[in-house]
Amino acid sequence: MTKVSVVRVYIQEGEKHGGHNLMEEIFRMLHDQYKVHGVTAFRGIAGFGSKGVVRADDILRLNVHLPLVLEFFDKPETVDAVLPRLQEWVPANHILRWEAECGCP
Repeated sequence: MTKVSVVRVYIQEGEKHGGHNLMEEIFRMLHDQYKVHGVTAFRGIAGFGSKGVVRADDILRLNVHLPLVLEFFDKPETVDAVLPRLQEWVPANHILRWEAECGCP
């Protein structure tokens, strides 16, 4: 088994960074620049954060502020390199990291 670091990032659908979609920018960075081992995006149907504002999917209206969770993993040293850049775009309290083992090469 290989030791890896797993990172989970909490953002909102429709968030922007430099005029571009934040989720797409994070994906691009992780894929193109850092070549992380794997990334998955989860779209929440409801959620609330520290401000207590409830965001929920409503079939009658288009809600572009639903929660998104991005999760990725790679060698700890790769994650160490990614995190400072990621924290420029996402508040540190919206990022979780933990160690795991993977059967990946």
